[in-house]
Amino acid sequence: MASTRYYLRLPEPAKARGSDPKLAFKSESADGLASELQEALRTSDLFQRWCAQQEDPDAIDPSLGATDAAASVRGEQSTLAIDLVATTSLPGNVFKHRLRLLAGSGWELRDVTAG
Repeated sequence: MASTRYYLRLPEPAKARGSDPKLAFKSESADGLASELQEALRTSDLFQRWCAQQEDPDAIDPSLGATDAAASVRGEQSTLAIDLVATTSLPGNVFKHRLRLLAGSGWELRDVTAG
């Protein structure tokens, strides 16, 4: 499957946290945030933890649990913001779901290109 490269910005990294602290980003550094997002794309751990909290986990679309063992994310501090570049073959809806769990609405999608 072809990969896609997502260019993201966390304009206020300290506020880039999902609504559930058990699922949200823990790191503050560019490398730490990149590592957490990479782990969320490569494994189903974050999805499984989220799924277990839902009222009817069996009703969740299993395609949201897809993983990409080859996903990569790199982070870079840019003034006060953090820029992330994520490369993955996961569908956009799965990628954005994981990012919302981790960062809430504290992220901006800057660009998308074929990987």
